Amino acid sequence: MQSTTPCIAIVGAGPAGLALARVLHLGGLPATLYEQEAGPHDRPQGGTLDLHEGTGLLAIERTGLQCEFSRIARPEDQGERLYNRHGELLFDQAQSAGDHRPEVDRQALRGMLLDSIPADRVRWGCALRQAEPNGDGRWRLHLAGTGATSAPVFDLVVGADGAWSRLRPLLSAYRPQYSGLTLLEFGIDDVDHRHPAVAALVGRGKMMVQGQGISLIAQRNGHGHIRCYACFRVPADWVGRRFDLNDPARVRAQLLTEFDGFAPAIRQLILAGNGHFRPLPIHALPVGHHWAHVRGLSLIGDAAHLMSPFAGEGVNAALLDAVELGRHLVAAHQQGRDWDAALQQAETTMFERVIEAAAGSAEAAAEQLSHDGEALTLEHMIRHHAPSAPLAPALTQD
Repeated sequence: MQSTTPCIAIVGAGPAGLALARVLHLGGLPATLYEQEAGPHDRPQGGTLDLHEGTGLLAIERTGLQCEFSRIARPEDQGERLYNRHGELLFDQAQSAGDHRPEVDRQALRGMLLDSIPADRVRWGCALRQAEPNGDGRWRLHLAGTGATSAPVFDLVVGADGAWSRLRPLLSAYRPQYSGLTLLEFGIDDVDHRHPAVAALVGRGKMMVQGQGISLIAQRNGHGHIRCYACFRVPADWVGRRFDLNDPARVRAQLLTEFDGFAPAIRQLILAGNGHFRPLPIHALPVGHHWAHVRGLSLIGDAAHLMSPFAGEGVNAALLDAVELGRHLVAAHQQGRDWDAALQQAETTMFERVIEAAAGSAEAAAEQLSHDGEALTLEHMIRHHAPSAPLAPALTQD
């Protein structure tokens, strides 16, 4: 009879990979995580995330980490604002009693999940070079940085290794396609003390300003930090050709030129930036992306269904992928059932579950910077929040 206790590897120690490891750990199924980063603080982990009921928050509940999450979540930062380029405030919704999409910094979420599993389960500085069939239904992983003389072999390998997954080509011929949108990311530090006018402009949550076919998005993060994104609909290599990314002062000046004609208070976001600029071309996999089941190999999160960030669904879908796969595998283990059949069932359910989120994310990306993008964004905000959301006085151009 086939063993109901597979030897499991997870490639990628982001939120999805760690959430899967946590659920497996709780169910008595150990897994080894391989992460190419040298350590948990090797690089910035990105901005703030809002976790949704029924997906991200349900996943937190399934990991048993509700109390830990409540200590790092920021429910006070659920506000949303929309300005036009003249500084007129079109929509302003502070967090209300009916909102339950608490914000959390990605770094804090990852740290919470890391602390919830045995430290020796994560192998840092181990980049996947290649995975190949072992000839007996198992998979052999060739890893850089392990110091081992032989490649480890696993019954099950789960790719949680993001947009450019090294495991995806073993299951699917699809590659992420460029959406036509590129973000230029920058940050504002200690905003409440150093830039109080900018802090007041953004408020407690996220603000957007659109006009002239471009936009600025600013999001509250923890510790007085605001993360900003200048958004353009351009060819994928446009930012590299347009901006001298080796010269922050020139990038700032070039951004101010792009946003010429916007209200001075809006342009102050650019002037207050800390000088660290990073281009983010937005890619996505096709809505409905799936693959034929292969024994002992699977994907979750962005590796399985990369979608644009404009609907805020990516991390929520990824966390639910992780806990649902973990639930199926643990149940098979505890009930003495075939774990690979449980894997196939989890995949089939995931393929159907994420279609709506992926379609909504694709629609949100298509609406960005369209000829009526401002009106569509306003309509979306009104639908999402109470229709009586108040408006604040417009900013002046003086």
